[in-house]
Amino acid sequence: MECKFVKLKPFLLSCGRIAGMVMTIVLCAWGGYWLWSPGMNSLPMETLDLKNGIWLGHGWFADDAYFRRNPDREAARFRNPAAVRKLLRELKSRQIHYVYPHMCPAQPDGSLPGHDPSRIAAFLDAADESGIQVIPWIGGVLDESARIHDPAWRKRFCISVGDLLAAHPRLAGVQVNVEPLPDGNAAFLQLLAELKPVLAGKILSVAAYPPPTRWHPFPNVHWSPEYLRQTAGHADQLCVMMYDTALRYEKFYIALMRSWTCELINAVSAVRCELLFGLPAYDDADTGYHNPAVENLHSALSGCAAGLAGATEKSFTGFAIYCEWEMTPEKWSVWNTFLPDHENRH
Repeated sequence: MECKFVKLKPFLLSCGRIAGMVMTIVLCAWGGYWLWSPGMNSLPMETLDLKNGIWLGHGWFADDAYFRRNPDREAARFRNPAAVRKLLRELKSRQIHYVYPHMCPAQPDGSLPGHDPSRIAAFLDAADESGIQVIPWIGGVLDESARIHDPAWRKRFCISVGDLLAAHPRLAGVQVNVEPLPDGNAAFLQLLAELKPVLAGKILSVAAYPPPTRWHPFPNVHWSPEYLRQTAGHADQLCVMMYDTALRYEKFYIALMRSWTCELINAVSAVRCELLFGLPAYDDADTGYHNPAVENLHSALSGCAAGLAGATEKSFTGFAIYCEWEMTPEKWSVWNTFLPDHENRH
């Protein structure tokens, strides 16, 4: 028995050394992660005067049919003039300049969904009082409600947008959102080219996608810098959706936001187009593509702040929050920490 132990002793010592080395590596990696600080807790002062945006729910412009289909949505909440004025006053106090009310999905023939003209008019009255620009959020699911490869669908879509703007000339423009949308899609650029004259000088906004990253290898939701430039050349505003990365560690997401901030500014800085960084404020837990403990307002703003601090070019317009209906006092508090109002700046 003693002889067997003597023979095993070198092997056991070797296993012990390997285990010790592995444990050391794990502890060093863990310690390095906790010491790593990829973000910042404040924005550079020169970036604080911004034109920010926020996506709004469908109910604000919805017709009666929508509320019949969705009885859990309280029509009175959206149709109360005092509630509309209160919403827009509060958003203005939060430095929100643009609102994007939901008007998706488009119908199979390209027409915009049903909406209530009187509600749009009342909303625009309140927006005028608050000095907020209203840009309906239109589009749909690629090749389903958004058949952008079909010339007939594009034609009807453009006609429907023109009818909307003619009926409500106080609308500041429209935002086109097609999901998913692979990099380099020529039909989407053609749609923008066909929409541009319809808008007649109003804002053509695009819900755009961030650059590719090794952390999220899905090309149908990432755009190359070249395609971002091409899209910006057809549009007046890009709101880049910088979320749904499926990352599971907050600091990796902060570092990615830092990198994306610089990449996006570099991609479109030479084009005359507004650039807004889309930030996550929604929960959607247990979806796989989004973890609210990782992707949230604080981590996103922290990463953007670090990116802006290190960028030689800081030409961007602002941030766009997704979405208003999931904002809470706690989330607004985070927002206010990074973007204090004029009275509370130091």
